[in-house]
Amino acid sequence: MKKIIMSFAILLLVLCGVLFFRANTFFSDNQYKVQTPLEPVLIEKQAVLKRFSNAIKIPTISYDDRTQFDADAFITFQQYLKDEFPLVHQHATLDVINQYSLLYHLKGSDSSLKPALFMGHMDVVPVDESTAGQWEQAPFSGKVVDGTIWGRGTIDDKISVIALMESMEMLIAKGIQPKRGIYFAFGHDEETGGKDGALKIAEHLAKQKIEFEFVLDEGGVVTQDMLPGVSSPVAIIGIAEKGFVNLRLTVNSAGGHSSQPPAHTAAGILAQAIVKVEAAPFATDMRFIQDTFKHIGFATDLATRLPMANLWLFSPIVESMMLDIPSSAASIRTSTAVTMLKGSSKSNILPTEAEAVVNFRILPGDTVDSVTQHIIKAIDDPRVKIEAFMANEASPVSSTESYGYQLIEQTIRRLDQDLLVAPYLVQGGTDASKFYGLSDNVYRFMMVKLTPNTMKRFHGVNEQISVEDYLRAIQFYYAMVRQAAQG
Repeated sequence: MKKIIMSFAILLLVLCGVLFFRANTFFSDNQYKVQTPLEPVLIEKQAVLKRFSNAIKIPTISYDDRTQFDADAFITFQQYLKDEFPLVHQHATLDVINQYSLLYHLKGSDSSLKPALFMGHMDVVPVDESTAGQWEQAPFSGKVVDGTIWGRGTIDDKISVIALMESMEMLIAKGIQPKRGIYFAFGHDEETGGKDGALKIAEHLAKQKIEFEFVLDEGGVVTQDMLPGVSSPVAIIGIAEKGFVNLRLTVNSAGGHSSQPPAHTAAGILAQAIVKVEAAPFATDMRFIQDTFKHIGFATDLATRLPMANLWLFSPIVESMMLDIPSSAASIRTSTAVTMLKGSSKSNILPTEAEAVVNFRILPGDTVDSVTQHIIKAIDDPRVKIEAFMANEASPVSSTESYGYQLIEQTIRRLDQDLLVAPYLVQGGTDASKFYGLSDNVYRFMMVKLTPNTMKRFHGVNEQISVEDYLRAIQFYYAMVRQAAQG
């Protein structure tokens, strides 16, 4: 018995030694090593703040109900850009696509260089009238108070549009002649799917057979206190995004009075189907989390680093812990959310039709069809009709070795050496997904620092951004545009 205990103790010591050795050696510091920091460009602070503030005041709202679309607001915004950025409009060509979306092109002198495309969107989500009174500043006031800029679009996504225009205006003012062509694409309906804006821009460019060296859109940010075990801020660059599909589940049956119900009403059959859907989650896939930690694992605390460096042993535990947190669960599998239900119009009437809508956010590797087939198999009930609508496939995955990714990474680090940089999977949808036919290198990032608290303001009450972050965004876009333009 003593020999068995001794052998077990030795094996345990060896195992612990292997685990700690891997925890301390598995992740290496492969962050870009800054040799020459970028000198900040001189910005006229009050002037740029005024331009951004006034842009926020124009209510370019996207509605699901197209009859509510306010064309005048978008025309006003177009004219505002022309008035405030005269050099851009003198030196770059402007194509107005599908009446409201904008495509700018600053021509490069070297035709052997593929152009670069920078993106943003002009539209914003509506403000829920029931929450209007909860705003500390009016949602379209654009007020600058105590170092904060308030209003819908300050984060999503007029910041990209106006900061990019500031960068090009400064580039032209400095007399810099681009070798590489620079394009700006600003859609007008990103918040409702981008089919009338970004998609039409992409189709327009495809007809001209234009290919881009890289595409940069919104999506990634500088995170603070959002990644486990990491105390330093991390700039996360989106290299892919999840797709989505809505499945409508419908059950039809004879109606009647609730005093004489059948064994199972349409609503009851539908409820059973919903239970089956939620009981059949999709398989997990850790590759995106592993890719992120490959870049920042060296900087995490031991409690995080040890299991992540030894997934061969701890993978089930790590997956279980991640699945307990909705935000992390969404990064390792296709998510399932029952979002809409409809049954009878009265409590004493049996429904002739019961309907539910289930929203799925599709991890790259799954497809709209595979998700649909998974749910058909899970429900396994011919009484339930399953119909897919409003679908978009998950995007391809862009390389972290490309010129575009490395330029983004180096620019971030050269502007702020304290930032760690890592790739990640964007869980929402962006207009960038429309441009994979024009480039293999599609990325998502804007240099704005967000915390769990400020993330709640996306599409919510009191959307705001600090003056410091807005100025940082201009510095980043200017550095990116200038370096890309110079080849």
